[in-house]
Amino acid sequence: MEILRMVISVIFVLVCMAISVVVLFQEGKSAGLSGTISGAAESYWGKNKGRSMEGKLEKWTKILAVAFFVLAIILNLNF
Repeated sequence: MEILRMVISVIFVLVCMAISVVVLFQEGKSAGLSGTISGAAESYWGKNKGRSMEGKLEKWTKILAVAFFVLAIILNLNF
């Protein structure tokens, strides 16, 4: 069981580093606010945000956040 805990701990550290990198790559929300006011939300990138790089970064942030919490809960269990 100790080997399993060590493997999960290594995966946890990798997820922590990955989520930090993904969050740092994202644009600030203030940059999007000025674009929305000027009407940039109606552009191609506003309608297809899921296919853009920013959309992919948001998707990966959610996936890594869920992985972070699941691994944190698993590591807190006393098995």
